[in-house]
Amino acid sequence: MEVSKKTMLLDVVRQRIRLKHYSHRTEKSYIHWIRHFVRFHNRQHPRDMGKPEIESSLTYLAVERKVSASTQNQAFNALLFLYRKVLELKMPQLDNVQRAKKLQRLPTVLSPGQVRQVLSQLDGKYWVAGNLLYGSGLRLLECLRLRVQDIDYDMSQINVRAGKGNKDRITIIPDAVVEPLKLHLNKVHTRHAHDLDRGQGRVYMPLALSRKYPKAAFEWPWQFIFPSTTYIQDRETGYTVKYHLHEKALQRAIRNAVVKSGITKRATAHTFRHSFATHLLQRGADIRTIQELLGHKDVNTTMIYTHVIQKGGMGVRSPADIL
Repeated sequence: MEVSKKTMLLDVVRQRIRLKHYSHRTEKSYIHWIRHFVRFHNRQHPRDMGKPEIESSLTYLAVERKVSASTQNQAFNALLFLYRKVLELKMPQLDNVQRAKKLQRLPTVLSPGQVRQVLSQLDGKYWVAGNLLYGSGLRLLECLRLRVQDIDYDMSQINVRAGKGNKDRITIIPDAVVEPLKLHLNKVHTRHAHDLDRGQGRVYMPLALSRKYPKAAFEWPWQFIFPSTTYIQDRETGYTVKYHLHEKALQRAIRNAVVKSGITKRATAHTFRHSFATHLLQRGADIRTIQELLGHKDVNTTMIYTHVIQKGGMGVRSPADIL
């Protein structure tokens, strides 16, 4: 396969992905795995390859590279998109792919006291974000993508837009965060007003919304609650826009807070979400309610937290405790 043809193919892949409004992360992932597939087979064009090449590529990932099941599935989805949506060919039945083993691990959960220890090491916007991760059960990017209009103080709730699976949901907002959040937003509003005075103030908007509401990008309700400090060029529109705070900044702040707190557990931003669900269960919340708050499609996903709260893993005492 010639380089020019490969480049043209990837350009078409990008166009089809953007036409279907997939996220930028999905685009990067699909491009990566399609490029890997082509290079693995000595740069042959995917149109000239089929079932044997696809199976050998996916099996290589599991056997030689020992990737996780989710990574192998990600590669498969990229090839599925390539053949169905770009090349418009039927994807063959894959019978001989060796699947990566899906490991069953219990989530890391902090005790309420440990949560307080970690949060006490955060300040400013990171304290507000950390408390939303724990107090509302948000995923990292769900938190960072929140806009001003997503907070409903009267109903004490947060409207999570386009969460995992591109689904909307409603979750709770902790009372302890309301006043600090309002103070934080006062600072963000002042900065936004200053940007408007300088001829800036445009926030990133999905392309469809940008076309439907051309002036909304400058309006306060559409601004990110945790905005970036810099402006960059939007790859789709060419406008100079402000995105949300980069996820690595919040991850780094939480990682440093965990170290300072002296906790030895491997806690991350997502650990707050696990702790949210576990602590609600311990306080008697209904599993279906927790499922809705977390946005899980299947209640079996939520049921993992019932295993976490069992004392000693199986609800029994060690024989060493009764000697």
